[in-house]
Amino acid sequence: MAEQSKPHVDEYTGVDTTGHVWDGIRELNKPLPRWWLWIFYATIVWSIGYWVVYPSWPLITGHLNGVLGWNSRTAVLEDLKGLQDLRAPMVNRLADAEIAGVADDAELLDFTMAFGRAAFGDNCAPCHGAGGGGAVGYPNLIDDDWIWGGQIDEIRHTIAYGVGNDHPDSRLGIMQAFGRDEILDGEQIADVASYVRTLSGLEPAPDTDVEAGAVVFAENCVDCHGEEGLGDHELGAPNLADAIWLFGSDHATITETIQNGRQGNMPAWEERLGATTVTALAVYVHSLGGGE
Repeated sequence: MAEQSKPHVDEYTGVDTTGHVWDGIRELNKPLPRWWLWIFYATIVWSIGYWVVYPSWPLITGHLNGVLGWNSRTAVLEDLKGLQDLRAPMVNRLADAEIAGVADDAELLDFTMAFGRAAFGDNCAPCHGAGGGGAVGYPNLIDDDWIWGGQIDEIRHTIAYGVGNDHPDSRLGIMQAFGRDEILDGEQIADVASYVRTLSGLEPAPDTDVEAGAVVFAENCVDCHGEEGLGDHELGAPNLADAIWLFGSDHATITETIQNGRQGNMPAWEERLGATTVTALAVYVHSLGGGE
């Protein structure tokens, strides 16, 4: 009986086994290293202290705030407050300045450009690109081709009140769906799409009648785009006679535009960002495209 009570010793390692056997495999009775255990116990003690010092357990209407009352949100708010205090003198100067006169004050212009660049990256870059180059359906802001006008006051109005939203001062530009609304038939749409391509020096599509398209254009499009297709800032009608296209210049895309119409949308940023930030954005965006 004494022989049977001895623990089994693994013949390869010389370490006792626990007595657990799985498919002939025995488990070694080899405890964790002391140093590892002490570190593990220390982390438990540390976590208890962390719960006491910092915000931790949730409650029914909130959470434990900790004896220090510190949290990362408070720290961020303090940093933002410090930044606002640092900027305040220049922000106040910008708020009181006439937007057309910002360029005459070198110090104010430098601040406004930096302020506007940061605001652009945070709010405008997702649609217009980090450098303002735009994308399909999102205007390019660096080519000096402006749907609603490129003077600095016009740019500010567009940023402040947006396009196609419910703000009473929003820009509103809607192109008629000539095909969907059965104003033009398929042949007329194909012909006028080819004619529109020729306005900017592009080749018309095969099997279309450019002369017939010119007649369709004169009867349906000149009220907004003008007789020569140069567009109208007051109406938000794009210039069709240059090489800049918001949705694309291929015949199929132009046909789609005429068939189903287009309507741009942009938020009214002044309600979200404030008047001074919008002014900084207008100055920055105006610098990107040359301002006509």
